[in-house]
Amino acid sequence: QVQLRETGGGLVQAGGSRRLACVASGFTIDHYAIGWFRQAPGKEREALACISRVGEPSYYPDYKQGRFTISKDSAKNTVYLQMDNLKPEDTAVYSCAREALWGSCTGDYGYWGQGTQVTVSS
Repeated sequence: QVQLRETGGGLVQAGGSRRLACVASGFTIDHYAIGWFRQAPGKEREALACISRVGEPSYYPDYKQGRFTISKDSAKNTVYLQMDNLKPEDTAVYSCAREALWGSCTGDYGYWGQGTQVTVSS
């Protein structure tokens, strides 16, 4: 059974950092690309980054601001999102998702985690 579980959310002060983890089970992240997304209250879901099965990171056009970094640890079957210099507008529920098909980042996500709340205080 494919499962994705996000951890690492919480309250952080503006200017601080946070690392989120997407722990995968039921499949290996060396076979599928994983993406990170966020959704703030009253706003549409925003795509942030994706990492391919071989570890190539890519960042979606609307979020090439350099403050977020995606990475993976195959031994832990986990994908990370390192967030630096956080701002209050980064407050959102952050979720990870797995591509539906084997391979690269195509934008076709078939499985989603429940999400983790990140709140940035000013």
